[in-house]
Amino acid sequence: MHPVTELLRADGHARLTAVEVFALAAPHGDALASLAPSWHALPPDAHLRDGGRYRSRRHACFVQEFDAAALVRVPHRAHWQPTTYNALHGGLERWFEPIADEVATSPAWTRLLIAFGEIFAALRPVPRWYIEAHQFRIDTASGLGRPTPEGAHRDGVDYIAIVLVDRVRIVGGETRVFPADSGHGVRFTLAEPWSALLLDDGRVVHETTPIQSATGKTGWRDTLVLTYRATGFQAP
Repeated sequence: MHPVTELLRADGHARLTAVEVFALAAPHGDALASLAPSWHALPPDAHLRDGGRYRSRRHACFVQEFDAAALVRVPHRAHWQPTTYNALHGGLERWFEPIADEVATSPAWTRLLIAFGEIFAALRPVPRWYIEAHQFRIDTASGLGRPTPEGAHRDGVDYIAIVLVDRVRIVGGETRVFPADSGHGVRFTLAEPWSALLLDDGRVVHETTPIQSATGKTGWRDTLVLTYRATGFQAP
């Protein structure tokens, strides 16, 4: 059992250093960094209901089958959440451009998604995970960038992995994690590229504070967000 599993079991959240993330993706961990340039090619998010233009993203869905020891990309589909989990964007079928094939089929990507799924399955044994992957860029071109415009929230899944890919010329972006039944939690800033935060979505809520430029030039925060759900993809 991976050491982070017990932290996740005890606290509902756990952090991984970049070295630990690279180890999860072994023997392809060193190749993770080669995926970072793909975040420069994310199209704007056309569904922001707060009128902002600070978010770009791509999206893809996968099924991790434990019996077959396989990760399979499924046909492209809309991202959907109920309003009970996302008051701002819930109830809306949001179609995003797909994650590029060269990213989603790379051995480093595949191994990382499988490894996170194995960690989560150690806590909740399941025959398969339904995984949604989101490449996000939040930028400061218009002033303020909001990583979580919906505020503190749950995603309506079983587990979440948030991987920081890069932070460039920004301040802010503090992550906050709270028990679902309490306002007393932890606050920290993911700063190391390829470090990660794992969340038990049934037990905690999370948010990340807005970002601003640290230099007057446009900055950005790139993340990979992976959600794991046992009972199928969320749909209307």
